[in-house]
Amino acid sequence: MNPLQQKIYNRFARYVAVDTTSDPESSSVPSTPAQISFAHTLAAEMKQIGFQDVEVDEYGFVTGILPANAEKEAPVIGLFAHMDTVCDYNGANIQPKIHPNYDGGTLTINAAKGMFLFPQTAPNLKLCIGDDIVTSDGSTILGADDKIGIAVIMTLAEYFIQHPEIKHGALKAAFTIDEEIGAGIGYFDVGRFGADFAYTIDGALLGDIDCGNFNADMFVIDIKGKSCHPGSAKGFMANPVRIAADIISAWPEDKLPETTDGEDGFILFKDITGGLESAQIQGIVREHDLTKFKQFEELLEKLLEEKRQKYPAATITVSFKEQYRNMREVLKERPQAMELLEQSLKENQVEYRLTQARGGTDGAQLSLRGLPTPNIFAGYENPHGPYEWMSMAWVEKAFHILESIAKNVVK
Repeated sequence: MNPLQQKIYNRFARYVAVDTTSDPESSSVPSTPAQISFAHTLAAEMKQIGFQDVEVDEYGFVTGILPANAEKEAPVIGLFAHMDTVCDYNGANIQPKIHPNYDGGTLTINAAKGMFLFPQTAPNLKLCIGDDIVTSDGSTILGADDKIGIAVIMTLAEYFIQHPEIKHGALKAAFTIDEEIGAGIGYFDVGRFGADFAYTIDGALLGDIDCGNFNADMFVIDIKGKSCHPGSAKGFMANPVRIAADIISAWPEDKLPETTDGEDGFILFKDITGGLESAQIQGIVREHDLTKFKQFEELLEKLLEEKRQKYPAATITVSFKEQYRNMREVLKERPQAMELLEQSLKENQVEYRLTQARGGTDGAQLSLRGLPTPNIFAGYENPHGPYEWMSMAWVEKAFHILESIAKNVVK
């Protein structure tokens, strides 16, 4: 690693040593106390670096500002990264593993467990020949999603403090809670934050820029049945378990996550609980186009009505809860964030793709609440599992993109 990459990596390694897994079953904010503890650790480091007005609010959001040092008045730029890691796989005792000067062949994550990254199954590795690659040891996630984003922001601020001759605009940093469970950013005070536009550093591959995302709702289907002795069930029993299975199997196969890509929408049935008295199905709806998104929900309602007719002895209800909406239109109406970003990508000779994320970011909710916030690549792939990896060369590119944005805003 070169000195800049090493500095970012050292921070990252410190950060992932802290388990900040979020918990979707928790009713507290943040969902896990470790996030609050980590927030105060980051706040102390921010003060040491030279951020001003550093605070941890009642929900655990960490904010601070690096004031502009240029005479030209310019917008305040927000930089966001989230503190929590996903609960889908073990996030405790993360031990990053460096694979220096990748040669294009197979990467060994954990030989004893038979865990490898093959160029055939991880084709983007071919873009990283000569890079230093970082993985976990196979027993945990890597946590690059999104602690590498935090490390980049911290290192950028430190760099500007150490080089006052470099003129830059004001940078307002925010490290956020519970992004992985989609529950945190709703508590963030956008007005008080005071940025004019912002960026989340939480993307994946080099050059991927998320300037749109899914519209997203959660849904819950409740089924109340009628139970009796199975020997005398004919014409009376309404079995919620069977009804739940019938509902799920009746959904069109071409509208599932495993059969769609690009901007195609889907419904995911995530969880089933219940027995002979009642059952519940939980799931999510995702679609980029809002009209099609509503059609998905209408199609699900129509399917449930068909099942009500088929099972008149049962009661079947569904409720939807909004999660986030597509930020695409907001970024078109207020283009400064994207204009500066594209200028910086070109200056740094990064071939980029303006993508519509098959998911959501904190930036989606921030954009729809008045703070335009596209998402910038952070240099990792395969998040949410033990095969997560990142290229330190890609991470360095993300650093330089943010550096250019901060400098170009005062030119």
